[in-house]
Order: sequence, then structure tokens, then C-alpha cells
Amino acid sequence: MSKKQKLELLAPAGSPEKMEYAFAYGADAVYMGIPDFSLRVRINKFDLADVKTAIATAHKLKKKIYVTANIYAHNEHLEKLPVYLKKLNQWRPDALIISDLGVMMLAKKYAPKIKIHVSTQANVTNWAAAKFWADSGASRIILGREVTLKEIKVIHKKYPKIELEHFVHGAMCMSYSGRCMLSAWLTGRSANLGDCAQPCRWQYGVESINAELTEPNRSDMKIPVEEDKNGTYIFNSKDLCLIEYLGELIDAGIVSFKIEGRAKSVAYLSTIVKAYREGLDPINNKRSEDQKIKKKLKNLKKKYLDSLMTRGYTTGFLFGRDKVEQNTEFSHINGEEQFVGEVVDCVKFNKKYLAIVKVHNVLQVGDKVRIMIPGEEKDLSVTIKKMYNKDDKEIESAHGGTQELVMVLVNKEIKKFSILFKSK
Repeated sequence: MSKKQKLELLAPAGSPEKMEYAFAYGADAVYMGIPDFSLRVRINKFDLADVKTAIATAHKLKKKIYVTANIYAHNEHLEKLPVYLKKLNQWRPDALIISDLGVMMLAKKYAPKIKIHVSTQANVTNWAAAKFWADSGASRIILGREVTLKEIKVIHKKYPKIELEHFVHGAMCMSYSGRCMLSAWLTGRSANLGDCAQPCRWQYGVESINAELTEPNRSDMKIPVEEDKNGTYIFNSKDLCLIEYLGELIDAGIVSFKIEGRAKSVAYLSTIVKAYREGLDPINNKRSEDQKIKKKLKNLKKKYLDSLMTRGYTTGFLFGRDKVEQNTEFSHINGEEQFVGEVVDCVKFNKKYLAIVKVHNVLQVGDKVRIMIPGEEKDLSVTIKKMYNKDDKEIESAHGGTQELVMVLVNKEIKKFSILFKSK
């Protein structure tokens, strides 16, 4: 890795609000897109006006923003694409994320001022493919999740001119970099057009408990299919978590570290971004084996990531096929804490402060909460002593789901975008 190459923490932006949280907690760049051409059709809060505003907002903050146009397009999708690309060419996002060669051809014609990043959907897993895309006009490759650390090193060594991006955290697809037909087959919703119903997370039944799947020519390779009262989760992959291996990825040539999760909550997004920001900051390519750094990364995982709701963690394909893990026992693991609110403002009140909080779950007087604050390594522990509603009346509790704003009395000023958690 060139010493001049700045490492980038890249976060998902499923909405303008989530983009703001990603930047507040330290993301260098975000990726987003509109439903028509992105691989997030249903859980996607961006329209054309939002895209224009988001690009301007990111650039005002001196951050980068990448627009996804990474569906595998059919003819019908191409009809609207030129108009969209022309607008993007005027608004100037920092790159387009593309997987379809036809879409790339149109992007070069209608949005020639914008860089092209090759989506992970394109399944780039070797140096020749990386070179092909680079020769075709791409400036960055978002590697397929299936590449190993050894393969990343070879790709970088063979073709060092191309920037390499890699997913470091989030959901894993049971299919090859998202090229799954299960959703289209079962529901008519195509994963390759951004409309996956995630049937790999569903419960399935088997005819007999503790059955095994075998293929006639490989009878020694048995796949257990275990079922409990909830069914079986044979397709359910564990979540990717590579925070402990950031140094190794840097040494291999990765310059952009990508987080998955455009559909996740602002609490989840903020926590992941904060953890990886604190992990990346002290690392450089000469210190990846520094034991103090390794210990810090391990502690960050324990402090932030292990307490979230996940499907369990895996290192994916980074260290070879044998390390890939499925969670066949249950759909997810409940987190240790509950997301109860987000601070939208804070005002002076006599000699104290009133944190204005959007409530997400039950918040009551007497609750002990942990407040995660953007830009600060230490969290704040607070016991809720007084709360007020919008009419300035003192209340004992507030509930989520109503977009209710309450005022919580605190001893110090709490930054906007701070997140409140309480133990379950």
C-alpha cells in the first residue's frame, strides 16, 4: 500500500438521516442509491431530490458519496437510465457503483465526469478480472466476498494501480456475492434487481429431525439439517466481522473498508462505524502485527460489536473455505442492549441541560442508560431522573413507535446524534 493512500471507512446510507449518522460517527464516505437502479428497492428512502441534496451535503462536509447503479439490468431498466445518469453527471457524486457491463457503457456515455467503481455483484476474484475492469474504465474494484486474503495480495501485486475495496462487516449472502435465485423462485422478487425477500433467513421444515443431505457422488460429505420447534435455518449465514484483521487487509492492499447494512437502524450503523473508526485510526501498514493494536481491535469487538443483535460472527472466506460458517440453529442472536433513543438536540436549562430525545423503545424515569456520543471514545452513563413531554409536563415514561420527542434532564451537554441504550 502506498503511504500516501488514505484509508477509507465506507458506510451504508439507507436514508438521508442514516447518512448524517454515518458521517457523525466517522465514516469517510457513504454509498446510496434510488430504488430503480440500486440493490435496495424496498428499504430505501432516497428519491432524485434526496440524491441531489445528499451529494451536496456530503461534499460540504468534505466527505465522499458513491451512488449505486448495480442492478443486473433488463431492457426495461435501460429506458430510464440515461436521464438519471445525466442528472448524476451534473450533481457529481464521487463514483458510480456498477456491476452490469451495459450499465457501465451507458454511464461512460451519459456520465463521463464520474468515476466508476465495480460492484461486489460483479464477482471479481482474480487479478485478470480486475485488470479487465480497470482497462474498461473502472478506478476501483469492490472485491467479491469470496476472495481470500492470499488472493487479495496477488490481485494487488499483479495490478497495483487499481484501488481495492472489501466488505469488513455485515450480512453475508448464502449465494455467490448475492447472485441468488431463491427469492425470485419463491416470491417473484429478484435479488439481482435489488428486491431480495431474504428467504435464506426463513425457517424451513424437514421431514425428519436431525436429517442429513447427501449428493450421490459425494456420499462422505454429509450436510446436517437440524430442526427445533422453530424449524431449521440451513441457508442462514453468520455475519461478517473483520475488525480484528484490519491490519492484514491493509497489508494486502485494501484501501476502502466497507460496512453492509442500509436497512439497519441508526443505532446499529452508528455503533459499527464508531468501532471501525476507532480501529482504523491507529493502524498503518507497518504496525498490523503490533500486539497493542491487535489487543485494541479485539477489545473494540467486545465493547461494541458483541453486544449487537447478530447471527453470530464469521471471518467469511478471508482465511479459506473451511472458515466459512452457517448459523443453522437460529435466525439471530439477541443483543445485550436495547436501542431506546437518539438525541436530536440539546438545550441549556438553568445550570443543567435538556437532551431532546426521539424515543425508540420504552424509556422510563429510573432507567440506567448508556449514551454513545459521536467523536468521543468514552460513553456516558446516566440514570434518568426527570423527563418532560412536548408540553413541558413531567412524565414517568415514554414509548417508541410514535416518533415521540421527550426532554431528558442531564448534567452536561449531549451532542446531536448521540444514541441511548439500556440493558435488556
